Amino acid sequence: MSEQAPAKRLYIKTYGCQMNVYDSERMADVLAPLGYGMTDDPAGADLVVLNTCHIREKATEKVYSELGKLREMRDERLADGGSRMTIAVAGCVAQAEGEEIMRRQPAVDLVVGPQSYHQLPELIARTHRARGERLAADFAADEKFDALPADRRPTGVSAFLTVQEGCDKFCTFCVVPYTRGAEWSRPAEAIEAEARALASKGVREVTLLGQNVNAYAGEGGLAALVRRLARIEGLDRIRYTTSHPRDMDDALIAAHGEVEALMPYLHLPVQAGSDKVLKAMNRAHTAESYLRVIEKVRASRPDIAISGDFIVGFPGERDADFEATLQLVREVDYASCFSFKYSRRPGTPAAALPGQVAEEVKDARLARLNALLDEQRLAFNRAQAGKTLDVLFEKAGRHPGQLVGKSPYLQAVFVTAPDRMLGQIVPVTVESGAQNSLAGVLAPVVEMESA
Repeated sequence: MSEQAPAKRLYIKTYGCQMNVYDSERMADVLAPLGYGMTDDPAGADLVVLNTCHIREKATEKVYSELGKLREMRDERLADGGSRMTIAVAGCVAQAEGEEIMRRQPAVDLVVGPQSYHQLPELIARTHRARGERLAADFAADEKFDALPADRRPTGVSAFLTVQEGCDKFCTFCVVPYTRGAEWSRPAEAIEAEARALASKGVREVTLLGQNVNAYAGEGGLAALVRRLARIEGLDRIRYTTSHPRDMDDALIAAHGEVEALMPYLHLPVQAGSDKVLKAMNRAHTAESYLRVIEKVRASRPDIAISGDFIVGFPGERDADFEATLQLVREVDYASCFSFKYSRRPGTPAAALPGQVAEEVKDARLARLNALLDEQRLAFNRAQAGKTLDVLFEKAGRHPGQLVGKSPYLQAVFVTAPDRMLGQIVPVTVESGAQNSLAGVLAPVVEMESA
């Protein structure tokens, strides 16, 4: 009997958002039938995929820098008589840059946009035959999901699940409408089937993903979808991200108070506290309307943790505008947040706006904002001390006998616990809260059962 040929090695580097994490997992699923197994070492990979993000500052430059390193790895391997490395660029930079990537870095074998990675097997075959097109960057989202294999290979007890893609909001700072296309929602039946398959493989928690996930346009909207998924046996926790204040309807707000599986955590970006800046951003909400949404959510679920996004230094932002942002932060009292300096994205309307803010001013404002947000996050975490929270244990900790889990509020929780509790949801008494995590012990009833 002849020996089985070794599996081909696949390395995927993921940049950016949770949706890119999901897309990378699905790329691995698409390529598995071709014999590709994952590796953590790009130098030894047969296929390297850079799954790119176009949101953050200098995103494109980082991709080209990485491509230069990969070209050197490939050339060295070929010089040593090794096999050829295939290099692919996927994701939003691929969509935005397209042919420019092929022109600037000839080492790239193929470019595939975020709605076309289901074509990877065909594109790789064409590349290996050294003929045919190498660029696939359309927006056929329905075709992509229809073509993806039904069999996913989750790597843990939590998984991402894309339900909606694209954006029709056209915020003036954002490239997503140009790289991900118009808003499009998957059929609820397909989402439920994928969620049931994940639950059958031990997944206890899913995070529903979308560029505007609460704009999900299936029957009954996101609230109805959450209620539908909550009925799946074994699927104990549901989260969703990222939301837009415009799409936070009463049905979804009510679900937060009525659906036990829907975790008490809401990521609802506001971006700024100044109505003048919000109008320039084309956010289509005001600071006051945002605060009223938060008020309604907290009335429905009083213990909910609120998270958000902020951009400082948007063109035209003056000191008074920034002070309005700080005031909004104080009124909301966030559990966690993401904050960034505004950076010009080529092709977006904001890039051409007058009143671009100096970098040193952006730096100073970001430092002040982060100091306030860090203070609120630490206070929220410390306020959990003495409470008993249900923790989903996901992996081993850094210390012997330690497990790391996730609280309902998305905090990392470190506990001394036996390995057999991995994948279980267990009551934990919180002893202390730090800036980025909680520490606790198994609740007394659990300690007695595990003794």
